[in-house]
Amino acid sequence: MRKTVLLSALFLGSLAFAQTVGGDKDVHGCKGSAGYTYSQIKNDCLRVFEQKIKLNEVKSDKSYTSMTAVIFSKDMKQAEIFIPAGNAKSIILARSGKSKIWKSGKHIKENYVLEPYKKTGYQIKKDNVVIYH
Repeated sequence: MRKTVLLSALFLGSLAFAQTVGGDKDVHGCKGSAGYTYSQIKNDCLRVFEQKIKLNEVKSDKSYTSMTAVIFSKDMKQAEIFIPAGNAKSIILARSGKSKIWKSGKHIKENYVLEPYKKTGYQIKKDNVVIYH
């Protein structure tokens, strides 16, 4: 009888624990503990570190450097960048005309620009200072 009660208590305790682990979904249903972030362009959860276009931080006064990713809309008129600092998880940049430069709108305080860098890469500038390439 004691074994049955003990096993039942352990089983119920493990069920309660399993329900709270990974319970960190954001408003879009993305699990941050599993590395997922919501993408406005893809309208889905994704892992920034798994994206095709990744850029490394240029200079850092921290003991570590960070990376970001760039995702383009299908028509290439918008680019989404994932800047680790700040309140927003990502920032949408827009391209005007046939330009190869994407810029942030006036709705955010900082001025972000994404532009081609070298032959096959990109760089991100914040207030005219290169922060990722």
